[in-house]
Amino acid sequence: MQFKQIVGQGAIKQRLINSVKDNRVSHAQLFLGPEGSGSLALAVAYAQYLSCLDKQADDSCGECSSCRKYQKLTHPDLHFSYPFFAKHKDDTAITFIEQWREAFLASPYLNLDIWRGYLDAENKQANINIAECHQIIKKLSFKPFESDYKIMILWLPEYLDKEGNALLKIIEEPQPNTLFLLVAQNQDQILNTILSRTQLIKIPALGYDEIKDYLISHQHQTDHAAAEIAYLSNGNLTDALIMLQQDNKSYHTLFVQWLRFCFANKGIELVGFVDQLSKMGRENQKNFLRYGISFIRECCLLIAGAGELVHLPAAELETAQKMTAVMTVSMNQAIINELEKAHYHVERNANPKILFLDVSLQIIGFLKLKTSPQGNQYIAN
Repeated sequence: MQFKQIVGQGAIKQRLINSVKDNRVSHAQLFLGPEGSGSLALAVAYAQYLSCLDKQADDSCGECSSCRKYQKLTHPDLHFSYPFFAKHKDDTAITFIEQWREAFLASPYLNLDIWRGYLDAENKQANINIAECHQIIKKLSFKPFESDYKIMILWLPEYLDKEGNALLKIIEEPQPNTLFLLVAQNQDQILNTILSRTQLIKIPALGYDEIKDYLISHQHQTDHAAAEIAYLSNGNLTDALIMLQQDNKSYHTLFVQWLRFCFANKGIELVGFVDQLSKMGRENQKNFLRYGISFIRECCLLIAGAGELVHLPAAELETAQKMTAVMTVSMNQAIINELEKAHYHVERNANPKILFLDVSLQIIGFLKLKTSPQGNQYIAN
């Protein structure tokens, strides 16, 4: 993995490169960034740069023997630890290393759901068990084999329970030239005893333009499709890549059509439309609802006179501006609440036909009957 393969994060890349050039490499670092920001990819690219035999000014060479092994994740001084779904108490990360390599090489922006798909997870909970902690200590007790550094990349330390305290000594006092790179999403879920022993590197979510440009240049999307997916992904490239695999991405057209049916209270057409939504598949339904939530929030910004903060594509912006003439902030907030609840229930396999029909009736109340929620009751505006 080279830095140039990672979307955006220019400032973070430069910081990591400078730490190597200035010989200020901390032995324990925490890459903290939201899902889809590229934090795991950055950790791997950083490890490859550290081990590269012909470092360039701004990246690893990609051609030396070390880089070639890193590109296959087979370098003997590169080790990974990650949550897994143990079938036996003695299972460790090495049990699933082939699946891990396949998953990461297919998508360096993987999340836990994608990782679960590579394993026979059944209904097991992911964790990093005590056997894995002992395995980490064993791996890091030896000197580097080929490289200047022996590197352990621990993905999602949030899944370390109290067993993680077994790692404190090796994190605080590692063998010479041993690096511990933790890659996390939620700082509050990491053991404080581990957190206090690491140097924090905060990685921000990607920007709208960064994701849009990537989708156009690397995923061959049209400007309109890239704009819609970038907007919907909200800085999460993992979500953006998942959306590319969905069959139906014209969420704007569908969502506006839904609102128009609700506003006109067209019962027969609305029932047919709900039937269409119920057949979209769960992931498309979730993306559709997420689009709706984001779109209505942009409408709220327009109503509040904060148009400079709106990032809708031109055609969608025009629609939003027209809608603000007949919608109020309280209406929008009520619709957002219903869409968020619907998203929650879709994730939990609610009956989609019943769910979308119920939400439609609620939206009719907000738009046509001018009602808004107050507590558990609905009163007229």
